[in-house]
Amino acid sequence: MKKILFIGAGSMAEALMQGWIKQNVFTPHEIYVTNRSDKERLQFLHDTYGVQTSIEDAIYQQADLIILAMKPKDAIKAMLELKNKMTEHTAILSILAGIAISTITEQLGLRPVARVMPNTSATIGMSASGIAFNAQVSTTQRAMFLQLLEAVGSVIEVEEDQLHAVTALSGSGPAYIYYLMEAFERVGMEVGLSKDTVRLLMTQTLAGTAEMLKQSIDEPDVLRKKVTSPGGTTEAGIKALEQYQFNAAIEACIKEAEARSRALAKSK
Repeated sequence: MKKILFIGAGSMAEALMQGWIKQNVFTPHEIYVTNRSDKERLQFLHDTYGVQTSIEDAIYQQADLIILAMKPKDAIKAMLELKNKMTEHTAILSILAGIAISTITEQLGLRPVARVMPNTSATIGMSASGIAFNAQVSTTQRAMFLQLLEAVGSVIEVEEDQLHAVTALSGSGPAYIYYLMEAFERVGMEVGLSKDTVRLLMTQTLAGTAEMLKQSIDEPDVLRKKVTSPGGTTEAGIKALEQYQFNAAIEACIKEAEARSRALAKSK
């Protein structure tokens, strides 16, 4: 591909373009970005990454791939405008939460569409993405879509309906981890450590724990029990988590996010 066009310029679009540029998947000159009205945002992306933000009508015809990255509330109007500018067979990659592939093809015509839920860790090549395809995506196109997402992290193919769960888990997941880190830093400082010390300790702890889960054949509960000595500090901490219903909080978090994703889809 020589030209890709982002319709929308939010944080997820930025994460993907930054990741692809870092991984040498695309040069800045091959990435075009437009949005509805925020010219300051476009100028920022141009100044920061060198991507192209002066979009002529010909670019819509020349683009090898168009990425839908606008706000979901603006999607229908934006697609109505887009339909008359693009070619009949241009492939679509959608990162829109709650917008079904059927809705996209209703607005843009029957064409190859991949719907993906990445996360902002694509910026550093460590996104966790779920992707679904419609029947018009060829074997070659499927490989191309997977290659694009693998360049900025891990990707797994799922049924489209499962993207609600992917959204709740990995799509929103970075925010949950950042929220957890906020708590670690706050309480770490309360018990006498500096913020920098807490961040160093906990980022390495999180990274090490994630790597253990990737490399070990043991289930998480087994690994947890190996750390938890009877009567020790870890057991005391686990009991506090149980007292404050940690598992129930996590369950509510994921189910509420998944339900919100489904509600957004029904409202379109």
